[in-house]
Amino acid sequence: MIELKNLGKTFHTKEQDIIALRDINLTIEDGEIFGIIGLSGAGKSTLVRCINLLERPTEGDVLIDGQSLTKMPRRELLEVRRNIGMIFQGFNLLEQRNVLRNVCYPLEIARVPRAQAEARARELLKVVGLEDREKAYPAQLSGGQKQRVAIARALATNPKYLLCDEATSALDPNTTRAILELLREINRSMGVTIVVITHEMKVIDTICDRVAIIDHSRIAEVGKVSDVFSSPRSDIARELILPMASAAATTACGRRLRIVFDGTSSQKPLISNMIMTCQVAVSILFADIKDVNGASYGHMIIELPDDDRAELKVISWIMNNGLKYTREA
Repeated sequence: MIELKNLGKTFHTKEQDIIALRDINLTIEDGEIFGIIGLSGAGKSTLVRCINLLERPTEGDVLIDGQSLTKMPRRELLEVRRNIGMIFQGFNLLEQRNVLRNVCYPLEIARVPRAQAEARARELLKVVGLEDREKAYPAQLSGGQKQRVAIARALATNPKYLLCDEATSALDPNTTRAILELLREINRSMGVTIVVITHEMKVIDTICDRVAIIDHSRIAEVGKVSDVFSSPRSDIARELILPMASAAATTACGRRLRIVFDGTSSQKPLISNMIMTCQVAVSILFADIKDVNGASYGHMIIELPDDDRAELKVISWIMNNGLKYTREA
């Protein structure tokens, strides 16, 4: 378990003090994939680097499995860090080493015998699907292949935790999808707890169990992905999840309802059924519906005719089908 307690980080410069993190309190459970999302400059990358003390917090504490990292002697801290792998947006591979030697690098630092290190590296290259590229150098690899090497290297010391700092931001959509699927499989098969730092809601939607939203150096909201997506409470959550909702709501001229999907089966053609059952013409002004494991989460803004009976019929249908709604001004 990772626990962050009253964590703060201030960068001191000649001109001014810059507060990057303020009063962060988070608990990340063993075995989950936990997302941290925020806009650029919100403090998310600083936060993930504080987890393994690559950045030392100026206040508060970081606990890994109940042990305080901020109070550890340096030698003990180095041992604990072997239990925390990390991958970055820029891959950070050693260009002068081939793929096999890159994956072996952390094992060399840990003084693992060469034959044993190479055996472990080859095992991990098979896991990430690059067993036939062990002699290639980083310059000969695609971005997705480089990130797979970085993942294999991060897993070399058999860590319990894997920190991913914008690990897919430099990749195209298809490669991003493949890397996220690989991370999810690693989580399932190896039991590795994964912390994902990103500015992309799609990444959170695809693999995370829970999410924390950071805004202006503070945690604005924490919860299950499905709960946060269906009922965002903070302004920043609504901005990230429904970036077009407010604009859509102001362009309509009729009676408008916002329908909330918070776990309804994605196999049901709900809007089609509503129109046919109620015999009411409906315009969809905005929709952001996401499928999470066969269930629909998100919001939809619809416009109805300016008619009391039509509105009543649609609202009754919505309530009878277990959906939530609000009226839009």
